Amino acid sequence: MNFASYNIQYGFGLDGRYDLARIARSLEGADVIALQEVTRGFSRNGFADMVADIAALFPDHFWVYGPACDMHVEADEGRPRPVPGTRFQFGNMVLSRWPILSTRTLLLPRSRTIGKINLQRGATEALIAAPGRAIRVYSVHLDHVSADERIAQLQFLNGRINAFVQEGGSLTGGGEFDLPEPPLPEDYVIMGDFNMEPESPEYCAFVGAGGGYYGRIARIGTPVDAFGALKAYGPESYSWMNPEDHGERMHLDYCFVSCGLEGRLKSARIDRQSVGSDHFPLRVEIGD
Repeated sequence: MNFASYNIQYGFGLDGRYDLARIARSLEGADVIALQEVTRGFSRNGFADMVADIAALFPDHFWVYGPACDMHVEADEGRPRPVPGTRFQFGNMVLSRWPILSTRTLLLPRSRTIGKINLQRGATEALIAAPGRAIRVYSVHLDHVSADERIAQLQFLNGRINAFVQEGGSLTGGGEFDLPEPPLPEDYVIMGDFNMEPESPEYCAFVGAGGGYYGRIARIGTPVDAFGALKAYGPESYSWMNPEDHGERMHLDYCFVSCGLEGRLKSARIDRQSVGSDHFPLRVEIGD
């Protein structure tokens, strides 16, 4: 299975041009796609309904959208907003070649800021009927300002991911309403823009500290970094570039997997040929 994650920056590329078609082209061949910074009713991209437009560009994929931030915005005088332009929505999408059996958007903890925007962030969960077995996929976007806030968000996220089998997904006991009972897979894939760098305090809080005699070892309940497991990090593994200064680069995007999937990891790479965003698509292949 081929997985991809892409923070698409409201549709704007490194050249400042809004172009969803080239974003879609850069994701060709991906079976499961996690997107971040997907908006509706946003003035900066002409109040585009990115959700509908992206779905139309992937007619063979199922999809779900989790708008973590959703608020009413009045129309500007003389500038009528198209439907649903009276609502500003900001969130994540998951697209899949196979049916998405259920979904939830987990709202990540946050604090009130003064003077610096702090949108509600989320992790959009998709329970996917992948061939052979169901799998959970999470499209995640963490806070971009505070390491402390990211640590709190990662601790919350890890708690919810590990509690999934006990809590269930979007419903349990569905037989009462003649609804199917969704499967409860232990394996998961977490992808997205984590706004942290490898080996940062928040990174280590999520995957465990490295170093020491044994180094970082896989533990049940602790996610595994696909790039780390495949030794795919290097000088050219950055996933974000400053549009104003291409020399400023960071690795901010990740794919983490459950311990049960570590042995099935085949490859991990960053596609730096794609210029549809200030981030670059991340690709991971997981075998049978």
